Amino acid sequence: MHLNVSQQMKMSQQMKLAPRMIQSMEILQLPLAALQERIDQELSENVVLEQVTKKDEQSSNSSSEETAVDDAPRGEIEKRELGDDNSNNASDFERLVEISQEWPEDNYTSGSKPSSNRMQDDLDRQHDVMANAENRPKTLHEHLLEQFHCDTPSRLQEFGDYLIHNLDANGRLQSSLPELVQVFGSRIDLEDAEETLRIVQSLDPPGVGARDLKECLLLQMTPTTPLREIMVNLITNHLDDILQNRLPLIERKTGYSMDAIKSAIEQMRTLDPFPGRGFENPEVQAVTPDLRVVKDDNGKYTIELIDEYIPELRINRRYIKMLEANPDEATKEFIKKKVESAKWLIDSIEQRYNTLKKVAQTIVDEQTEFLELGPEHIKPLKMQDVADVVGVHVTTVSRAVDDKYVATPRGIFPLKRFFGGGTKTADGEDVAWENIRLKLKEIVDGEDKSSPLSDDALVAELAKHGYQLARRTVTKYRQAMNIPSSRQRREY
Repeated sequence: MHLNVSQQMKMSQQMKLAPRMIQSMEILQLPLAALQERIDQELSENVVLEQVTKKDEQSSNSSSEETAVDDAPRGEIEKRELGDDNSNNASDFERLVEISQEWPEDNYTSGSKPSSNRMQDDLDRQHDVMANAENRPKTLHEHLLEQFHCDTPSRLQEFGDYLIHNLDANGRLQSSLPELVQVFGSRIDLEDAEETLRIVQSLDPPGVGARDLKECLLLQMTPTTPLREIMVNLITNHLDDILQNRLPLIERKTGYSMDAIKSAIEQMRTLDPFPGRGFENPEVQAVTPDLRVVKDDNGKYTIELIDEYIPELRINRRYIKMLEANPDEATKEFIKKKVESAKWLIDSIEQRYNTLKKVAQTIVDEQTEFLELGPEHIKPLKMQDVADVVGVHVTTVSRAVDDKYVATPRGIFPLKRFFGGGTKTADGEDVAWENIRLKLKEIVDGEDKSSPLSDDALVAELAKHGYQLARRTVTKYRQAMNIPSSRQRREY
């Protein structure tokens, strides 16, 4: 075996993305709220970037020279050769350098320093916001601990705290009682642990502290609960039969009449299998659409950008003049880097608007029937189809529609809602899977519940409407739509 060391030249092609392209793709993918955060961050970090205010726009109208530099749409600046102006602005720059040594970059703004009165007003508004903010709602654990410590013997309180903190979000114990006692240690015996658990299970809301579903439901019943004796028997011995809708089997085993069983099950529906969920406080995310669909005088649906939430940006003219004043190389490099970064951001936002509008308009053009007639008339549409029309890569379309919403006459929808595959009917017509799901739900809603349709029967019914589907496909969509099986849908 011989080992040789040699040098070889090899040519290869590699695709590398320029930093500017990477930033443009990142900006394109950001939803509206994230874009606002990104702009706020850039405004605080880039000294040459500033927000155009209404006051700036009014003052710019009175100065044609300033308009040529600063007031082009979205902060475009007049393109000129830097360094041609031989005027000396070194004193201005020296003052800027002196200030920069005392203040961080994010204190530079094109506006004036706020007055003491304005600072006090801002402080008052912050206090008002804090005073009017909603109090944090109690958690399940806090709610239970307040009750538990009222009359509980002191010898049980420490273990009771431990039990309560071992309840999951549904209010159930996450481990068996012997396991919890073992982990807690020798400070409590099993008898006291069982007494503590009984106290926890007596707290509000009813059903907390249960070890399983059966115990959770039984804890919620009182001596005055209607049909209590039947319900206890059904929950204790026939809960699985109830979940599988095997009511005739329960009738044979228990001797109860079918009417009594159905009445008891109806009463069981008033019990809560997840008593702790009422204390969950999920944050509701407000959806701010990026676009809106409007109908013009000719009846055509067109896309408008909703950009009033995004500040208009521009490059501060002061730094352009500093570059024209020919500062030292280090200063020139610093300002040019900041200016280039600001221009990239402005251009990326502009590119985002253009791409998003083209993509959305293509979607609307393809889904006019959806807007006119409703969701049941949605067409099969793939991202590649939109990419071909717009003239971009399919990944660009994917980034453009990601987490973006559009306000339409039929409500606010995510742009991804308009995409989906489909199949062909018996007549060769393209139909979206969404339409098939709607038709499946319609058939199930209209079936005879005393003899519900099996999946094979659903296949036959869909075929009557021109939808030729395999049984496994129908089963998959039925389960995805949370439609129970035919046995579970049967009413006795």
